[in-house]
Amino acid sequence: MAKVTRDDVARLAGTSTAVVSYVINNGPRPVAPATRERVLAAIKELGYRPDRVAQAMASRRTDLIGMIVPDARQPFFAEMTHAVEQAASERGKMVLVGNSDYVPDREVHYVRAFLGMRVSGLILVSHGFNDLAANEIEAWDARVVLLHERPEAIDDVAVVTDDVGGAQLATRHLLEHGHEYVACLGGTADTPSVGDPVSDHVEGWRRAMKEAGRSIDGRLFEAPYNRYDAYKVALGLLAGPDRPPAIFCSTDDQGIGVLRAARELRIDVPGELAVAGFDDVKEAGLTDPPLTTVASDRPAMARAAVDLVLDDSLRVAGSRRERLKLFPSRLVVRQSCGCA
Repeated sequence: MAKVTRDDVARLAGTSTAVVSYVINNGPRPVAPATRERVLAAIKELGYRPDRVAQAMASRRTDLIGMIVPDARQPFFAEMTHAVEQAASERGKMVLVGNSDYVPDREVHYVRAFLGMRVSGLILVSHGFNDLAANEIEAWDARVVLLHERPEAIDDVAVVTDDVGGAQLATRHLLEHGHEYVACLGGTADTPSVGDPVSDHVEGWRRAMKEAGRSIDGRLFEAPYNRYDAYKVALGLLAGPDRPPAIFCSTDDQGIGVLRAARELRIDVPGELAVAGFDDVKEAGLTDPPLTTVASDRPAMARAAVDLVLDDSLRVAGSRRERLKLFPSRLVVRQSCGCA
């Protein structure tokens, strides 16, 4: 049996091969609904299957989007990756995911690998300053969108949350419960001071404490982002003589670790200790007590990142494309802060 071609589909649908291409690729030009239905019916009747390899060779671009995250095992990055995958699917694209594990060389490895595969674009959750990755991106003249983080070394379009404002909301809320002060679990010594969400969360905490006239001296504690190591830090902090009355955690994973440590030490939350986090991962609503946190619209951010990375004007010289797309944060009040 002869292979069904795009010309065969066009003849049966009574249209041009260009229109068939627009339907298959969901653009770049719109197709009238009735014409689209005829093309889809012809594709189904003939059993046509597009040759994706040939398409990629002709256009020098695949239907793939590369996405690099620090650690897809962490709930926040897992949920964000899933949201990007759904948004890409709506645009007829697939997503390749690489985990940098917070290692710059591994991030560079995935940047090279994905760009070498001629992905349509790259969505990068980059941790810290990475001049090597920036050089690779510039060498390939790649379409790149930064998501969640915006390191100084990489000057590309970014889709981020209002991290500073969200941290202020959470800290103010804890102070409004009448606590003398709010301690903060920040990042670690190697957390970048610019462009990193955790650094912005700490800055938001600082601002809220300053607004309330409270000292921050000795009230900022280093802690890894994940719940397991944060739990170990919290054990030492909560078992000490200067146990804080309230803690703002820069990530929900840290907050989950603090709640676990408090339970182990038989500290009542929120009676003896109020806790708030940041990210609103799904597990935050299942902790005991449920964790008060800060949320952003991850599905909308994912759609924005996908739309931007597929935008042909993104790499046009002199483009006036907005460099930063900022999504608002909102407080999600649950029981760990002391609210009913």
